[in-house]
Amino acid sequence: MIGRRLVLAGAAGLVVMPAFAAAGAPELTIFELRQYTVRGGTRAAFTRLFGERFVTSQDAVGSHVRAVFRDLDDPDRFVWIRGFADMPARQAALESFYFGPVWKAHREQANAMIVDSDNVLLLKPVAGTIGPQMLGGGGLVRIAIHRLRDVDPGAFADAFASRLQPAIAAAGGRVAATLATEAAPNNFPRLPVRDHDPVFLWIAPFPDEAAERAFSRRLNATNGWRDGLADAVLPAFMQKPEILRLAPSITVPDA
Repeated sequence: MIGRRLVLAGAAGLVVMPAFAAAGAPELTIFELRQYTVRGGTRAAFTRLFGERFVTSQDAVGSHVRAVFRDLDDPDRFVWIRGFADMPARQAALESFYFGPVWKAHREQANAMIVDSDNVLLLKPVAGTIGPQMLGGGGLVRIAIHRLRDVDPGAFADAFASRLQPAIAAAGGRVAATLATEAAPNNFPRLPVRDHDPVFLWIAPFPDEAAERAFSRRLNATNGWRDGLADAVLPAFMQKPEILRLAPSITVPDA
């Protein structure tokens, strides 16, 4: 658990209108997708604490909270995304926040509600814009996480763009952004990341849960898109992706 080794950086679930890239904010080239498991019945309280104490205080030091979600398929799962200008900026921001007064004042309260906070992906953008339009009003966001294992990320991205992305579009989805594992070493090891689990993920927004479910049915019924895939990328496409269905749960500032 993050708290046990100086961690946290997430919340639980209220009503969030996330905004990814802010006017006047630095261009963000590094992102973390953080999935926390919180104690039963505490997600709303954790989200409230996170929104009140850990959003603007992180933004102020260069750890830009871009979205906070509740997981529609797990009442004890809190998911959030933060971004950094680059890896050195990440190290400086995390050192400033986790050794700073705000975290020190509230970490015991936060950690008391966390069961696990180590499910973290360190990512870099591949395509698309990670911006306010991605999450749209009060809709939901679908994130599909493909585990690459030994598959080359660039080759997978090319195959995704040519084969799976058209199938997604035909099923009524819109890929707003794609990201892949950042290969640079974790430069703030007090907060673990899944650095031995390379991934490629895509993010698609939907206006509501019904639209996402209809899309999922159509995509799952699509056949033939894997036919003829090169052996070098086929293993990553044969494994079903991890699917997150997320609803915004906190309003985060644009800057």
